[in-house]
Amino acid sequence: MENGKVKIGVLTSGGDAPGMNAAIRAVVRTGINKDCKVIGIHKGYIGLINGDITELKSKDVSDIMNRGGTILHTARCPEMMTEEGISRAAAIYNILGLDGLIVIGGDGSFRGCKALSERGVNAIGIPGTIDLDISCTEYTIGFDTAVNTGLDAIRKLRDTSSSHERCSVVEMMGRDAGYIAMWCAMTGGAEEVLIPESKGVITSDMVIEQILMNRSKGKRHNLVVVAEGVGGTVKLAKKIQDITGIQTRATVLGHLQRGGVPTAVDCMHASMMGYLAVKAILDGEKNKIVAFNRGRYELIDINTALSMTKKIDSEYYDVVKLLSI
Repeated sequence: MENGKVKIGVLTSGGDAPGMNAAIRAVVRTGINKDCKVIGIHKGYIGLINGDITELKSKDVSDIMNRGGTILHTARCPEMMTEEGISRAAAIYNILGLDGLIVIGGDGSFRGCKALSERGVNAIGIPGTIDLDISCTEYTIGFDTAVNTGLDAIRKLRDTSSSHERCSVVEMMGRDAGYIAMWCAMTGGAEEVLIPESKGVITSDMVIEQILMNRSKGKRHNLVVVAEGVGGTVKLAKKIQDITGIQTRATVLGHLQRGGVPTAVDCMHASMMGYLAVKAILDGEKNKIVAFNRGRYELIDINTALSMTKKIDSEYYDVVKLLSI
């Protein structure tokens, strides 16, 4: 500690997510109000390794809550996959005299937390990823905004595909998880959804058969949602058009879903998780993940958190199909 003050570092790692700034703001202002010194680490773990830091004051986080992205910036860090990189990051943590390191990021970022914890770093993780693919928590910062961005796009595409009696094939982000695609498919009234979790079970031929069946029932436009982890969106659109004769357009939303003003849901969770991360350090908690499960926030040991598994309830898909008929 410096002058009796607890010293906390905070960084954002991996892919950016709407709401990360709200979490940073909560960490900084909670820390300052609890008489802590808060150190902002730029560009994720690479910033920690290089000692790229700034002491954050309350005014530094003014008016950032409604901004997408992260004011601390973020980057992938291959060095954290090496023993040398991990050891250097832990050494800088000690040189800076930090009492805790708050990491806002996804599963890969938390594996970095685990590696650092084994070298004496007190790492507290906040789940920040649009993909919702962290097994220990039911909610991750950025997911709600990404879903709403996808839904807004679907609604606009519905307008034009309906006018032209077309089929729209829309690709959602989500990396190797299908949560964004599934939620967008259900809330957007999609006729079909392809997610990594059902890869090989739902084929392109089955999608085409569904579209032909829909046309026989009088449906003049169709929406197919494809998760990023499945891919092949343009190829699928071409196949649908070639076989059915229905004009088909492919739309890949890509990084549009990473940006934008975070929703109230994301700002709320981010603010609470940022507060609880600082509180955990001050309460003497070591190496935990802040999670949200069954309507409550909780702290989960990092080793336990990373050993958990998670999958999409297959009933979600059944509901999408049921409601599309």
